Amino acid sequence: MPCTKRKLLAIVGMATLCLTLSVQTQAGPPLKIGVIGPFTGPSADFGVLMLQGVQLAAQEINAVGGYMGRQYELVIKDDQGNPDVGLKGAQELIAEGVVATIGFCNTGVAQKSLAVFQNAKIPLIIPCATGTPLTTKYPAPESYIFRTSARDAIQAPYVVEDIVKRGWTKVAIFADTTGYGEAGLKDVETALAAKNLKAVYVARFPLGVKDLREELQAARDAGADVVFSYTVGSENAVIANGRKDLKWKVPQVGAWPLSFPFFIDGAKDAAEGAMMAQTFIAEPSNERRASFLSAFRRKFNKPMAVPMAAAQAYDSTYLLAFSLFGVRDGNPSGPVLKVALENIPRTYYGVVATYDHPFSLNDKDAITQNMLFMGKVNNGVVTFARPEDAKRNILVKRKTNELTN
Repeated sequence: MPCTKRKLLAIVGMATLCLTLSVQTQAGPPLKIGVIGPFTGPSADFGVLMLQGVQLAAQEINAVGGYMGRQYELVIKDDQGNPDVGLKGAQELIAEGVVATIGFCNTGVAQKSLAVFQNAKIPLIIPCATGTPLTTKYPAPESYIFRTSARDAIQAPYVVEDIVKRGWTKVAIFADTTGYGEAGLKDVETALAAKNLKAVYVARFPLGVKDLREELQAARDAGADVVFSYTVGSENAVIANGRKDLKWKVPQVGAWPLSFPFFIDGAKDAAEGAMMAQTFIAEPSNERRASFLSAFRRKFNKPMAVPMAAAQAYDSTYLLAFSLFGVRDGNPSGPVLKVALENIPRTYYGVVATYDHPFSLNDKDAITQNMLFMGKVNNGVVTFARPEDAKRNILVKRKTNELTN
């Protein structure tokens, strides 16, 4: 098949993919790729963006021939942010014959379904869920669970390092009671302990809570000078609005959900100044990112509400495509594809980072701490919290060789 998309592929760094596919004349049935996430429900604000990132990448890959002439067919399951629904969707994906799945935004939902993919020996690439235990549940050499989002074990110490440098050491932690909040709480406490610090106050709460002013007052009474929140939805806004009601002017920091519309739109001016860990900020700092942002706007004709979710899912889809370079017999079975992901033969110049051997037999996390930035809510949008990060973002980010926690 001739390569008619040379200009696009040059921009996205996919010239090698185009060349490879141009000589692959074998055609066959579509290659089924599972996609699972919260496309409705309380986590849809980033679930939909995850899906759109996959759809954009799949469209581009199909335009240059797919895999050996086989088009990518996305098999989509909505987990609604519900662990039981997610489990059913995961089982359906395996039954429908997907060769791999890209998915999960909620740690608790993913946790309940990991065994489905592991037992079926079908690779799962997680582009959004960040709970540290997801890629440690199984011994790395045996694991079929891969991830392209920044796990909380690197996000938490990164944020703690930043706030300590700013002189904020009396930390109040507000964590929900989901698997995400539980794992995040442990990671923050571990990061504080590494600095010989301990939280002055810890609040736990269920999803859907509407008022945390009593807990915020208790944190204030304990002398907290910063609030570290670990929750994924509108509860982040409940915390910010509660601080505003109490006229308690301390900073709010946390992991990447502080960049979500549920927080920024829900808290409005109370969200201003909040800071969070980020892998990607929607600024056209280089040609690759500019191309991605432009292509996304053309395809979906709307703002990118959670840029990290879209960018990480987009890169995940291309990493899967690059792994298929190692499957030359046209039969990407689960065990074969696992080995291929662990030994991706070519560098992928992605949107979030440059991926040079992102996975290995002993490491299933593609993102290391050097790839993170501190984001900050400024006039209702997320930008760089530190001028040096804006400059550093122009440079290529690559995975460090040493494993982090």
